[in-house]
Amino acid sequence: MTHILLTNDDGIHAAGLKALAAGLEGFATVSVVAPSREQSGAAQSLTLRQPIICHSVGERQWAVDGTPADAVIVALHRLLPEPPDLWLFRGLISALTLARTSITLER
Repeated sequence: MTHILLTNDDGIHAAGLKALAAGLEGFATVSVVAPSREQSGAAQSLTLRQPIICHSVGERQWAVDGTPADAVIVALHRLLPEPPDLWLFRGLISALTLARTSITLER
């Protein structure tokens, strides 16, 4: 089964991320690794001067005290036993947001 890594900049508890993960169940193995809080505008930033801590919040779901880039790095190097087949960074439109960027990377 295809393995998909989901992340975002709205945080692990964002409704859009939860809906996307739920919609992919049965189609693929889904791992969700996202910031523990909203990080809009910090998608490519890295945390440099503080520890990056991960919290398990469900089966194959982790909250990372850091940026979306930190979340992906931790997922690929510490949390996932093997690289995913597909990485999906998705910022779904929220009530206060006019536009978002979606980046999909395939290995």
